[in-house]
Amino acid sequence: MTLSKPARISTPARPAPGSGFMFFFATLACVVGLIATYYYFVRTTTGQFIDESALVEAVDIHGPAGKASTRFLDWLPVISLVMAAVVVLFVTVIRRRWVAAGIALTACVGANIATQVLKDLLPARPDTGVVTLELNSLPSGHTTLAASAAAAVFLMSSPRWRPFVGFAGGTFAIASGASTLLNQWHRPADVVAAFLLVGAFMIPAGWLIIRHGGSWNVWDGFGRHVGSARIWVKLPVLIGLASAAVAVFSLAKIAPGPLQEGSTTNYFWAGIALIVIAGYLATVATTSLFAYAARRRDAPGR
Repeated sequence: MTLSKPARISTPARPAPGSGFMFFFATLACVVGLIATYYYFVRTTTGQFIDESALVEAVDIHGPAGKASTRFLDWLPVISLVMAAVVVLFVTVIRRRWVAAGIALTACVGANIATQVLKDLLPARPDTGVVTLELNSLPSGHTTLAASAAAAVFLMSSPRWRPFVGFAGGTFAIASGASTLLNQWHRPADVVAAFLLVGAFMIPAGWLIIRHGGSWNVWDGFGRHVGSARIWVKLPVLIGLASAAVAVFSLAKIAPGPLQEGSTTNYFWAGIALIVIAGYLATVATTSLFAYAARRRDAPGR
């Protein structure tokens, strides 16, 4: 007589308690931040002046670095699409994460479509006395493409690889955004708006992936794997703090006062710093959010 093995009772993997609210709050913060960025840098005189000054001063920086960044931007669509396609297809086929791939790609396409729609629908820059082009350039399409491709790879990655993928993808998106400023294609606010728009699409997509992919959204926590080493979170924080110091120093030199000096590149460096701060702040916040939501391997019933 053969005895059958008892059926294994599996407990559905669930995200961490309260993570749904945190994902909702993060999405709402991106939407509010996008609206605030548009209002301040497009609708107000001070915002327009800061944004436009950074763009104008990029001419003084443009040189060999500008030529290199131009080539980078020319190849950016191909790099972004190939990077996302290869990684997403590889993970989908090997790991059979079909639902996750569909969600990630849909959000990626949605973010890029929304960027083009906003460019057409948002009102042109009002005349506030600042000499600038009236056409709306917010958000940056190139930055949206780079950031959404990096975000799609992040969502498809296993939790133990997400800290590293987040840092690498964030760096790629920041380099793309900074290149658009260096080449006078976009103002700093256009880049920041692109980061926020991508977050508004990809964060809810990430929540759906965690909800429907609980079986593989499991990890051992920070420091247990090279891809989840804490350096991938600490490094962007340190770079962000250094960028904040650059922004304060640059703006302090042109602030009204007895030591005020004429600006030649201060607004440009402040704009670059703003892009770096926004990009790495989003990187650290998103990595931390997904790290909290992913189920721990030693807590099967959570």
